[in-house]
Amino acid sequence: MLPRGRPRALGAALLLLLLLVVGFFLFGRDPEYGLGTTATLDGDPYGSRNRSTSSLQLLLPPKCEVMLHVAIVCAGYNSSREIITLMKSVLFYRKNPLHLHLITDAVARNILETLFRTWMVPAVVVSFYDAEELKPLVSWIPNKHYSGLYGLMKLVLPSVLPLSLARVIVLDTDVTFSSDIMELWALFGHFSGVILLWLDRLQQIGWEQMWKLTAKRELLTLTATSLADQDIFNAVIKEHPELVHPLPCVWNVQLSDHTLAERCYLEAADLKVIHWNSPKKLRVKNKHAEFFRDLHLTFLGFDGKLLCRELFGCPNQFPPGVEQLQQALAQLDEEEPCFEFRQQQLTVHRVHITFLSHQPPPPRPHDVTLVAQLSMDRLQMLEALCRHWRGPMSLALYLTDAEAQQFLRFVETSPVLSARKDVAYHVVYRDGPLYPVNQLRNVALAQALTPYVFLSDIDFLPAYSLYDYLRASIEQLALGRRQRKAALVVPAFETLHYRFSFPNSKAELLTLLDAGSLHTFRYHEWPQGHASTDYTRWREAQAPYRVQWSADYEPYVVVPRDCPRYDPRFVGFGWNKVAHIIELDAQEYEFLVLPEAFSIHLPHAPSLDISRFRSSPTYRDCLQALKEEFHQDLSRRYGSAALKYLTALQQSRSRA
Repeated sequence: MLPRGRPRALGAALLLLLLLVVGFFLFGRDPEYGLGTTATLDGDPYGSRNRSTSSLQLLLPPKCEVMLHVAIVCAGYNSSREIITLMKSVLFYRKNPLHLHLITDAVARNILETLFRTWMVPAVVVSFYDAEELKPLVSWIPNKHYSGLYGLMKLVLPSVLPLSLARVIVLDTDVTFSSDIMELWALFGHFSGVILLWLDRLQQIGWEQMWKLTAKRELLTLTATSLADQDIFNAVIKEHPELVHPLPCVWNVQLSDHTLAERCYLEAADLKVIHWNSPKKLRVKNKHAEFFRDLHLTFLGFDGKLLCRELFGCPNQFPPGVEQLQQALAQLDEEEPCFEFRQQQLTVHRVHITFLSHQPPPPRPHDVTLVAQLSMDRLQMLEALCRHWRGPMSLALYLTDAEAQQFLRFVETSPVLSARKDVAYHVVYRDGPLYPVNQLRNVALAQALTPYVFLSDIDFLPAYSLYDYLRASIEQLALGRRQRKAALVVPAFETLHYRFSFPNSKAELLTLLDAGSLHTFRYHEWPQGHASTDYTRWREAQAPYRVQWSADYEPYVVVPRDCPRYDPRFVGFGWNKVAHIIELDAQEYEFLVLPEAFSIHLPHAPSLDISRFRSSPTYRDCLQALKEEFHQDLSRRYGSAALKYLTALQQSRSRA
């Protein structure tokens, strides 16, 4: 419970503009300006604080029967993260279907389309609208607000939303709900007269002409808007006060530095919506900032999968594909030894691509992106990797919601990582007992933007010169002009020393190799994994040389971005790269070993999955079953050409 404070002044109220689609809900940005003052229209000097929301319960329709429409303007990487926390708070309390109308730029649309498709929340419909089409409608307005043109787009929402839409709640991305959004929707019941207006009626009352004329008059004395759309709404309201219906200020508890929000509420139970209406966001200082931060952080780290529950007592409203997926999961036998593997293969992971701000590299014909995946226990490898690889990277991280926030802080506080804007991080949210290694690789691979990709692992450090050398090699081999299907092999080495002086050249590497400080990768545990690279030949090689595929070969390669994807059935430890190399060979890629390329594996504690592989016969049996199923699929796709892979598998089993 929050301390009771003696009310002295008005907190900014949330207002319903009856004018707009029977009322857009607009959240004022700064409490000392504009919209807040109009809360006195009903005679309540405290923003209708004492108007009991319990009276609204009579207006709440039966759950499930009403779909709530919510519109949000969202642009860029940071807003795309903010909207997820907003949606978690809305979904946590909601009991009704939702239709989200998202006005986005290309960046936000790409992120949010992937997120909602993979989140698979029941009873949520998402529609996207192109913010670029709205920019010309507001670009003539001088604006100093940090949100830029996007902060003005609420003015023209009627131009983009469907004519059939009668009412909509408009939210900023930086708000957190602490109550059911249906209570807010029910406040439409307080309207009279214009409550029945539809979007086509907006044309009749001349809304577009009204706000434009008002804006032009205001801009004669106001050189630029400082509060974006709010300045213009304030001016319209001043001329037409009858268009405003005040709401209790608990629906917009504003948390800028100078807010008097504590005069709005009496206790925590009063709170409905928390609004971080300051560029400082969670760093604002006010009376109950810690309480509000804790509330916000609860949703920030909340497991989004828990919000995929059905609406209790409502007809099923599943996203496309969910029912088929549930049926497939229901058919699995939980007593079957490989149940975990089967379940993990069917799991659709929630994916947030480009989790942090990203500046794509300029288009270059021979450019290469390093592609890799990692979990929280490998996070310490990132800084060293950024020092070694100077080109773009696409990295998939397997994290919980809480770990994603730790990762965000890690990058922000790292001078090395925060300076690199050409590294795209994609969060795949943790779900299931086995590490979905190939699904992660596919996410990172799909988001690479260069013509070529270097398929690596996070615990390898490439040679300092490798990025430039690979681009030069691609150009010299004329891979693009000849449409040559080639996989360029980067020889892999390892050190067992945690303190290690990294070689600056092939000559230095060979010296370390001869001294026993370096070894060819997994020479003592899994020699067949890299034997075909022919390290003896590599020592003397001056030009790329071709090698043949052999059983269990799994080199690290550079291939075109449109190469075959990894087989997602391989989860946990074992054979995940082997299967991909087989696919490349089956599609007639030639393997060319580069004479000056190398990458070195650094020592680390074994993963949970490799520990299970080593200790559990059942785990190894399940992996063998996956191998056999993979070969059956190969035979169906490639016919007799796949026979050599099956023969190799049988020979491998006989040796084991």
